[in-house]
Formats: sequence, C-alpha cells, structure tokens
Amino acid sequence: MKKVSVPLFRVGLVAACAVALLVVGCNKPKPVASTPTQSAPPPARPTVTLQANPTSLNKGDATTLNWSSTNATQLTISPEVGAVAPEGSTKVTPGDSMTYTITASGPGGSADASVRVTVAAPPPPPPQQEAAPDLAALFLKEVRDAYFDLDKADLRTDAREALTKTAEFLRNYPTIKVTIEGHCDERGSTEYNLTLGDRRAAAVKQFLVSQGIGADRLNTVSFGKEKPFCMESTEACWQQNRRGHFVIAR
Repeated sequence: MKKVSVPLFRVGLVAACAVALLVVGCNKPKPVASTPTQSAPPPARPTVTLQANPTSLNKGDATTLNWSSTNATQLTISPEVGAVAPEGSTKVTPGDSMTYTITASGPGGSADASVRVTVAAPPPPPPQQEAAPDLAALFLKEVRDAYFDLDKADLRTDAREALTKTAEFLRNYPTIKVTIEGHCDERGSTEYNLTLGDRRAAAVKQFLVSQGIGADRLNTVSFGKEKPFCMESTEACWQQNRRGHFVIAR
C-alpha cells in the first residue's frame, strides 16, 4: 500500500469538513414568523333620546315622557322621576315649566338628552264684582210713605219731604215700578174711605210725577179702611193708618 502524503491528507480532511458543514447548514430549520396580537375594540358609546307629549299644558295637567337608549346600563331622569329602564314611558304632572333630562351611562361612557315642558300660568281671577244690592231690602229702607190728616188728601210738609226721598230712590233704580196704596183709619163708611184712599194715592202719584218719575211706573189702588197697619182705636194708631203706602209692582 502506498503511503499518502501528509499535505494531501490535510487538504482532503478540510474538504470533507466543509461539505459536512454545508449539508448541516442547509438542513437548519427556518425560524417561524410571529403573528401580531390584535386588541379588542372599545365599548360603544351610549345613545339616548327623550320626548314629551304634549310639551305645552295647563297647570294641573299631565304629560307623557318617552325615551329609548342603546349601549346603556343605567338611566336616570331628573327632576322627580329617577332611575328608569333602557326604554319606556311615564306620566308626569309638573307644577311649573321645567326641563326634563335623561342621562344614560354604560361601559362606553355617558350621554344625555333633554326636553322642555311649558306649563301655562293660570288666568288671573276675574275682578271681584260688588254684590248686586238687595232691591227689596233697599226699597224697605229708602222708600218713605206719606201720612195724612183726618179726612184730608192734601200733602203735609212731612209727607212732601218723605216723598222727595222716595222719588230719589226711584230715579236711582229706573227699572222699579211701584203700586201706591191709599189707606184710611177705621172711622167713616167703607165707601167714603175707599174714595178718600183713592184721592190720597192720586195725590202721592201726582207729586212723584212732578219729581220726574214716569207715570207709567206708578200704579194706584185704594184699600180704604180694609187693611189697617195698626189695630188699636187710638189717635196714634189711626195716624199710622192714614197713609199713602208703596209696594214693588209685580
């Protein structure tokens, strides 16, 4: 066997190592590319709406609030209502004009909405009117009878003064019509006193007409001695019965 020279042997060994390294390098596994991690999307922001029907009302009336929301976990309406469901309606009766606000909150934040409800002010009370006078009571208070002397139908001074007051009342209340009754005391016959009573009523009417009272507002009638005001047979009582007396005509 031939001996191989050392230099030649070394060259062969280096070549063999190079081939081996080349084979190992080619079979080395390739690195795996890493996939980037994707972050979760942020939670959606809440939305909310609020309406009122009607938005204008009178004091004491009610209105209906309607609302709806998305992405909300908690809702409140102020004033007065408080916590509510994500969607719904409720009636409210505001005492005065006010703004209702709904606030919706959730993982994505908060949102709000408002609606204005106007309450009309009540109308002012009507001006107080003075009570209508009680004409019957005024008539009894203000209207004066005329008194006569025995067997007389002419007006005395005191009778004229009384009838002047009566005329003033009748001028102030032009819609009132009256009946003038002629009365006498118990002395004398029925026929005589009926005639005397008629003369007395006519004298009273004539004086009132002279004071500007329309004759169409004045009726006359004679009762003679048939309807006495006082039943005693004395001069003081007879004087009360000799009169021209007024009543409101019906």
